[in-house]
Amino acid sequence: MSSSRSLVATPPMGLPIAHMRTVFQPEDVERKLARLQQAAGSEREHEILRNTWQRMLERGPQRFAVKPSGVPDMAPLYELMPNFGEALDDVKRHVALSQDSRDSLEVTPMLLLGPPGVGKTHFARQIAELLGTSMNLVPMSSMTAGWLLSGSSSQWKGARPGKVFEALIEGQYANPVIVVDEIDKASADAQYDPLGALYSLLEHDTAQHFIDEFAEVPIDASQVIWVTTANDERAIPEPILNRMNVYEIQAPSPEAARKIAANLYRSIRAEHDWGQRFAPEPAADVLDALSAMPPREMRRAIVTAFGNARLDERDAVEPDDLPRQGSGKTRIGFLQ
Repeated sequence: MSSSRSLVATPPMGLPIAHMRTVFQPEDVERKLARLQQAAGSEREHEILRNTWQRMLERGPQRFAVKPSGVPDMAPLYELMPNFGEALDDVKRHVALSQDSRDSLEVTPMLLLGPPGVGKTHFARQIAELLGTSMNLVPMSSMTAGWLLSGSSSQWKGARPGKVFEALIEGQYANPVIVVDEIDKASADAQYDPLGALYSLLEHDTAQHFIDEFAEVPIDASQVIWVTTANDERAIPEPILNRMNVYEIQAPSPEAARKIAANLYRSIRAEHDWGQRFAPEPAADVLDALSAMPPREMRRAIVTAFGNARLDERDAVEPDDLPRQGSGKTRIGFLQ
């Protein structure tokens, strides 16, 4: 189901080459559309389905598939996320295997297991940026039905395609990063198993011919890069766990937390023109205060601190500029 040809492209970090991959067969869509027009005429209940198939034909079946030309320098990621070393090693191995070959980049689905706030979703976003592809977030804690991943039957009222279909058909890439966030929070009360689609999606062979229940057209989801996150693996079915590499992500050590905070400070400062008003490095006592926060809260705290320092017309951030932990309040909401 795939074809490829080289493109001139220059993504960052040593991954400049992409190929085109066919993610569906247009003739399958044309047959479905012809049957719908013959059987249903212009019935309004089929309007979304008809528009979906027409949209597929308009966009065409070809999507970019990231093709690494070499192993990128991942040292900044190891420094930014020191508690994700094993997971980063895994990505690096897969990139090394696919370099200088005709093979597409394939990454074994991974489960990031750890407490809230340690940066699991941030890790997935960084991997997507590293590979030059897109990231799609599917928060399982908010799922109330099993069809959000796989789509719902067009016969149901309010039916629509699932998240996997949308990522591949509406997106630009055949190998997007799809993050199934808090997979252990999938609703057990749903009428349909929220994780049911993953049994086939996490297997390369069956993912090549994945059928969204709404569109009813086979799509090639075999190149999707799956990152799932969880706080407790006991709520995840064993067959799902067996399809993934599991990495236990610990909260960073105090020393690692200081490095994360320092990197975030520098990054935020560099991203904004107003950052040049401030000292290039944070003070030691500021890093001490930031290192006590979960990584997820650090960015917001640093931006708040920059704003407070600016209001006081200072070029250095002080510990008192940071929001107080546990209070739910900040000194000022400037720039949050």
